[in-house]
Amino acid sequence: MNIKMIQDIVEEDGILFLTYGGFISQSLISSMMEALEKEAEQNNLNLGISSNIFTIFIELTQNMMNYSKSKNLEYDENSPEGLILVTKDIDDCYYIHSQNIITEDDKNRIEPKLEKIVDMSKEEIKKEYRLLRKSGKDSHGKGAGIGFYEIAKRSDGIKFEFNKITDEKYYFHFISKIKTNKEK
Repeated sequence: MNIKMIQDIVEEDGILFLTYGGFISQSLISSMMEALEKEAEQNNLNLGISSNIFTIFIELTQNMMNYSKSKNLEYDENSPEGLILVTKDIDDCYYIHSQNIITEDDKNRIEPKLEKIVDMSKEEIKKEYRLLRKSGKDSHGKGAGIGFYEIAKRSDGIKFEFNKITDEKYYFHFISKIKTNKEK
């Protein structure tokens, strides 16, 4: 993982609520959720905003568990590893960043879906989300589909990028923005 990325995010966004890099497990996600809940409580976040942050955080960590292709050299197998940060800027916008290593096949499957979502309006995203839920297509299995619609539905903007590591692996960096004041 790139520590410069964390430094750049802190300099750009300001306040860092939570950061974690390494092996991801279900129990670790639960512990990080407790920390986020305390931050939300101390910052008097309303239920809607904190619910959006929690849901996006869970979706992104679940994606890291399902798609991370970091290599555990000791056992010569892939490990669910990644980097996740929750930050807040001076305008009280929250950002949830995630980064993990994925294969070229996963990149080629995820990228067109995300490009489609970024170009859609909020209403189009909600409509597509409802259609996918009803059809069962791209469900929360390993489809990398409906979860991104869930994130986009709850966000005030998403960004993503893929940075090549080798011919077969990429860093996948995803950012979700959540405004606390919808008028900004």
